[in-house]
Amino acid sequence: MRNFSNPGRSVTYGMNGAVATSSSHASQVALSILKSGGNAMDAAIAACAVQCVVDPMQTGIGGDCFAIVSPSGDDKLFGLNGSGKAPNALTADKLLDDGIDEISLTSPHAVTVPGAIDAWTRLHEQFASMDFADLLAPAIDCAENGFVVTQRTSVDWLLAKDKLLENEQAAKLFLKDGETPGAGTVWKNPALAETLKRIAKEGRSAFYEGELAEKMVATLNAAGALHEASDFGAASADVVDLIQTEFGGHDVHQIPPSGQGITALLMMNILKGYDMDGLDPVGAKRFHLQAEAARLAYLARDKYVADPAKADVPVEMLLSDEFAAHLRTFIEVGKAGDAGGAGALDKHKDTVYLSVVDKDGMAVSFINSLFHPFGSGIADAEAGVIFQNRGAGFVVDKDHPNCVAPGKRPLHTIIPGMVTKGGKMTHCYGVMGGAYQPVGHAHVLSNIFDFGMDVQEAIEAPRAFYNAGVLEMEETISDGVKQELADMGYEITAPEMPHGGAQMIYVNQETGVLEAGTESRKDGHALAY
Repeated sequence: MRNFSNPGRSVTYGMNGAVATSSSHASQVALSILKSGGNAMDAAIAACAVQCVVDPMQTGIGGDCFAIVSPSGDDKLFGLNGSGKAPNALTADKLLDDGIDEISLTSPHAVTVPGAIDAWTRLHEQFASMDFADLLAPAIDCAENGFVVTQRTSVDWLLAKDKLLENEQAAKLFLKDGETPGAGTVWKNPALAETLKRIAKEGRSAFYEGELAEKMVATLNAAGALHEASDFGAASADVVDLIQTEFGGHDVHQIPPSGQGITALLMMNILKGYDMDGLDPVGAKRFHLQAEAARLAYLARDKYVADPAKADVPVEMLLSDEFAAHLRTFIEVGKAGDAGGAGALDKHKDTVYLSVVDKDGMAVSFINSLFHPFGSGIADAEAGVIFQNRGAGFVVDKDHPNCVAPGKRPLHTIIPGMVTKGGKMTHCYGVMGGAYQPVGHAHVLSNIFDFGMDVQEAIEAPRAFYNAGVLEMEETISDGVKQELADMGYEITAPEMPHGGAQMIYVNQETGVLEAGTESRKDGHALAY
């Protein structure tokens, strides 16, 4: 339980349903759907659609979606990879011939086919109980009649202003007189409202086929992309077999590659080789061990993780106890390791995550993303859509498993999570934040299993992120701890904004009580009844 003398939030408790999102607008919509008889998937889709309107720099229908579902509250889980693929005309040879050896974050080649709408309709068909049009109605209302911009959203919007100014259609959609909206501003996106109305009426085909798809393809082509209408028409989310590891006496489940969930599991496998008992959860040694685990797990990610339909990804090896033990031999306790790996292998974001559990036990771990703020910055103002930049996750190296190729998915950062124990679902959770997400997953679960925190304490605890040789530490970590880590050899910096954002719902299997926590670094709420 938290110290009530310190700033923070309390756990939200309920018996019949709980929601946790990074948007107050979305949380209210999700809870109202649960209370009116909808199930967890109904609430998740509706909440995500709302966030695609009210948090346009974080997510949108021009992005991708992953989900893990426990239909009955047990360990029989369903996973969906709703990420898009590169257009069929995009090849490494084409890029190299054009003098492009790296796909930049704002390149038209960074736009893969948006997978979100296909994923939503697939999830709706299999798990939802309400009409799809009814689930999109709250988002349509926000887009058409306006919503109030919240504080964190206004800051994130402002930070992306320069990107929006670089694209005339993006500026038309998301700026007014060249400026971003401040907190408390009422904002509308009538073009997006009309697109959502078409999707509500016609379903998936309204987005991926016909007039709307042709218009979006023309917009992308005008920007220099190689998409064709057939690329949109072929979009299809994939049902996947989840991967897992044991951590803290629980089974932690993730979407397999092309996602980076395997990185989180590898971090956990490395960390469970150390005795965390007695460590200060905000002390130097804890952050040191976590940084070293991240250093090595991310090196493995960048070497091996790719689209398994197009490359050989050694999942079994990466999740083996032997591989984790091997990586631990490259950790010297008390000293920062070599950022290049020193032979360990012989050889970075914007997102919304939401968690929903209903009265019948269905749990939905749901994440939807544009990758970086406002994605590629390329927009279709008539459709109200801005496109993600997931293709920047490719490399342009024909010998690398993650090399760009036609119809291929790039290494993907968004990772919903779910935890089970003894045949029951216990924790439905996720952590936003681009490349930070695997660290966030390991950090939050370690806070619970190693340090006994409740869900809200685990989310609010200070965070650090070892990223490309630099240890980025939030300002809530003491100067003394930062100095200890600097003395170990780390380069210490402060992140521009706090790391990531988490949501979690814990199901107490003994009492049936739902315990929900939400991210204090964002604008959202956990609600329950």
